[in-house]
Amino acid sequence: MNAIGYVAVAGQVMAVVIGAPLLTGWMRQVRARLEGRAGPGPLQPWRDVRKLLRKEPITPVGTGPAFRAAPALLVATTVVAAALVPLLSTDTPVSAHADLIVVVALIALGTLALALAGLDTGTAFGGMGASREMTVASLVEPTLLLSVFALSIPAGTTNIPAIVSSAAHAPARLASPAGLLAIAALAVAILAETGRIPVDNPSTHLELTMIHEAMVLEYAGPDLALVELGAQMRLTLLLGLLSSLFAPWGIATSASWAALAVALALLAAKVLLLGAVLAAAEVFWAKVRLFRVPELLAGSFLLALLAVTASYFLNGAA
Repeated sequence: MNAIGYVAVAGQVMAVVIGAPLLTGWMRQVRARLEGRAGPGPLQPWRDVRKLLRKEPITPVGTGPAFRAAPALLVATTVVAAALVPLLSTDTPVSAHADLIVVVALIALGTLALALAGLDTGTAFGGMGASREMTVASLVEPTLLLSVFALSIPAGTTNIPAIVSSAAHAPARLASPAGLLAIAALAVAILAETGRIPVDNPSTHLELTMIHEAMVLEYAGPDLALVELGAQMRLTLLLGLLSSLFAPWGIATSASWAALAVALALLAAKVLLLGAVLAAAEVFWAKVRLFRVPELLAGSFLLALLAVTASYFLNGAA
């Protein structure tokens, strides 16, 4: 493996880490303009992170290792997943290890860490948020697996770079019934995993409806900065995964500096477009009632199951 592969891995990680706050600021700016407001600007999330890093860390009395380790674990698992997912190139030193189950397990590990941190605080809000988060995760993680597994059947492997490479060489599969069902299921799962409307509202602190915010209310200073950065990175990573799976055009499939530069530019364009679409949709969507969230996620799981069934029969017939 030459140096280009290592640069591609480093570029993917840096794109997620540096670009995550910019994506969040971009989405807030799009939403503000659609609502008739000026907005704080796309660089505001980076200013918030810098401000929090300068503050004194505060740890609530009675909390244990789970509370202190959760922010770093959330960021670390997202960084490892960003290195594995083929955002820029399918030919990297870690491509052989980028299995679908490994990536979903890393995402689930970050979710579990935050849930344990919420329980570790011993507060009513923390326990409530952890309970709700695990309820959502129990339906989201299988949906993530099945929706991508529907695309793995034509490729004959659960290795994500191989799936993306196969889709890039046969884009007609993405327009098939299995592909359309899979993209719908994965989109709903990403909304739930990242705590976006209609499943959760990332900008609210209303105790009757919040899920993610209830688990992190006790964090402050650098720990809160890591939690916010980790959440933004997960959104960027999952939108990048969505674009790689269903719009794989431009991803480098060979060792080439020019192909890598084009892939970086197209990744930024695709993720910014998906972020703008999501922000615009949130202006017109309303958050569903908490007791209706399992119904929504069960519907997305059913779509993913239908995608797997359709992919199996279509490829079996072929």
